[in-house]
Amino acid sequence: MSKLQREVEGGGPSIEYIEEMASRLRYHIVRMVGKAGSGHPGGSLSSADIVAALYFGGVLRVDPRNPLWSERDRFVLSKGHAAPLLYAALAEMGFFPVDVLLTLRKLGSSLQGHPDCRKVAGVEVSTGSLGQGLSLAVGMALAGKLDKKDYKVWALLGDGECQEGQVWEAAMSAAHYKLDNLRVVVDHNGLQIDGPVKKVMSVEPIVDKFSAFGWETVSVDGHDVRELLEAYRRPVAGKPLAIVAETVKGKGVGFMEGVAAWHGKAPKGEELDRALQEVSVHEKAEERGQ
Repeated sequence: MSKLQREVEGGGPSIEYIEEMASRLRYHIVRMVGKAGSGHPGGSLSSADIVAALYFGGVLRVDPRNPLWSERDRFVLSKGHAAPLLYAALAEMGFFPVDVLLTLRKLGSSLQGHPDCRKVAGVEVSTGSLGQGLSLAVGMALAGKLDKKDYKVWALLGDGECQEGQVWEAAMSAAHYKLDNLRVVVDHNGLQIDGPVKKVMSVEPIVDKFSAFGWETVSVDGHDVRELLEAYRRPVAGKPLAIVAETVKGKGVGFMEGVAAWHGKAPKGEELDRALQEVSVHEKAEERGQ
C-alpha cells in the first residue's frame, strides 16, 4: 500500500489517495487512446473523479479475485464509449494486468471500443447503445430486491445520453418499484459529439426531471472527491438516488477541456506528448516515494 493510501478519520482511503488514482486513470486514458489512435477521451476524462471515488474510495464492493461474487455491487457504464476509463479502473483494481491497457482497440484484444462482459472481468454488461444502461441497472436492482440481496447497483450516464426516451422509462420504473438499492450518476459535462447538449436537445432541468420522476436527487461538483463521496454515502429509503455531477469535458488536459471535438478523437504527435505531460502527476508522486 502506498503512503497515499492511508486511513482517514472514520475509516476509508484518504482523499489524497483517491485524487491520485483519478490522475492515474487520466494518464491511462490518454496513453491508451493515443496508442490506439482512436477512442473517446473527452467523456472518459470528465468522469475520472466520479469513477475513482467509486472504485477507490471504499464505496463499490467488488472482489477482483472473484469477479462473479454474488454479493458484489454492480456497476453499469451506460455511456459505453467511455470504456477507456472503466478499463483503467479495472486494471488498477487488479481485474487484469495494467499492461493489457495498451492493447485497446487492437485486433484480438479483449479491450474493445465498447465494453464486452464476455471478454473482460469486472465488466457487468456490454454497453454502447446509448440509453439502455439504466434499464439494465433497473433489472439488476430489481433482481437484488427479489433475491433479498443487499448489493447496490450503480450506473454512469452521460447528459447527452439522457436525450434517449428509454432513460426516462427506466427512471419511471425505478421509482415505481422503490429501488433504493439503485444509484445513478450523470456526467453533466454539457457537451456531446455534435456540440453543446443544450443546443442539440436540451435535457434541462435534469435534476428536477429525476426528482419529478420520484427520485432522491443531489447535484455535486463532479471533480470534488469529498462531495462525490458524501453523495455516494447519502442514505435513501424507498427511492432510487440520482447524483448529477457537474463536470468539464476533457478534464485534466487543458486543450481538450470544454471542447466537443475531443469527444471521440485521439490526440497524436505533439498533442499526445503535451496531453501525457499534463496527466503525468502520479509519476511525480511515485518519484517522491509516496
